[in-house]
Amino acid sequence: MSAADPPLSIAGARLLFSLDPAVSYLNHGSFGAMPIPVQRTQQRLRDEMESNPVRFFSQGLHDRVAHTRRHLATFLGADPEGSALVGNATSGVALVLQSLRLGSGDEVLLTDHSYGAVGFSVRRQCRRSGATARTVAIPLGASEAEIVERIRTALRPGRTKLLVVDQLTSATATIFPVRAIAAAARAHEIPVLVDAAHVPGMLPVDVNAIGADFWVGNLHKWAFAPRGTALLSVAPAWRRRIDPLVVSWEHDRGFPWHVESQGTLDYTAWLSAPSGLFVLRTLGVDAVRQHNAALAAYGQRVVADALGVAPEERPEPGDPAAAMRLVPLPTGIATTEPEASVLRDRIADKISVVTAINAWGGRGWLRLSAQVYNRPEEYDRLAELLPGLLSTRD
Repeated sequence: MSAADPPLSIAGARLLFSLDPAVSYLNHGSFGAMPIPVQRTQQRLRDEMESNPVRFFSQGLHDRVAHTRRHLATFLGADPEGSALVGNATSGVALVLQSLRLGSGDEVLLTDHSYGAVGFSVRRQCRRSGATARTVAIPLGASEAEIVERIRTALRPGRTKLLVVDQLTSATATIFPVRAIAAAARAHEIPVLVDAAHVPGMLPVDVNAIGADFWVGNLHKWAFAPRGTALLSVAPAWRRRIDPLVVSWEHDRGFPWHVESQGTLDYTAWLSAPSGLFVLRTLGVDAVRQHNAALAAYGQRVVADALGVAPEERPEPGDPAAAMRLVPLPTGIATTEPEASVLRDRIADKISVVTAINAWGGRGWLRLSAQVYNRPEEYDRLAELLPGLLSTRD
């Protein structure tokens, strides 16, 4: 199937979601959308919790969390004993940064594709510790070999104490060759943190095979889990060094228990996450992935055609399995984050389409996501209405 052809819908998939039918929700990548069966699972757990909170929190909760962790880690090819459930990918990044014990003269290396909040977290930790945050530029559309070489060249053995790299970037919808990048850093004994916020559920992944020191991915996006569910995987050499952001009763048990034990946290999101994987498996993991990737490619084509974007100017994600695609906006539109936010809201308000608009590299970009509840005609409608909206300023 080419990008010219929209995929066939997966029967019954749209009925699994409680999204507003009057809105085209073309931005699954930001906050996901929880299937109704998962919503009901979480509500049953909340009812259980509220019927006797003391019993819920004190009788078997940690075992239930550990069971969930094993289920999710196995799905992702991660070591269950070397993984911990955390609130989101950014929380996992903060946890790693705190545990590194950075000092004056040290540096953390990022790419210019890094997620904004991750960059904020790195720079804050560097300010506190006297370390330096440094960014390496990766051109959009760079080959895998060029990505690896640019990062390899930017490493400073003895000074670079952490490399932070995305597996699938948020702003630019680009897949990075993280296994090759990790190998390049490992040759210089530089630890690597992979921000895989968008990977679980969207892309096949074997976390252990990547060879990174740290890997963190959200399950509330493409794996249909409730929001607030992510998995942090830590290599054996680092597990004893992980220092939780909050000290709680399981502190002396060490990783992962002292990370997951957070007092009165609402654990129902984590405990409901396996039901999200059940929905994904019921629909067919491969069928969902193929549908979403094909629909995202179709959406990119029809919207780019409508905006007059030449085929060679349409960024490829680096892997046809990606369910997010970019469309460059006309020159001068949404070139800053505030402008991008305003345009995103205008599109939602004026034509009832939820999209992601990002400013990157001095240009505005429309990021399209695709999920099983989306239909080709939603992208057709965006393609029909967006040019007129961009030409007006009301």
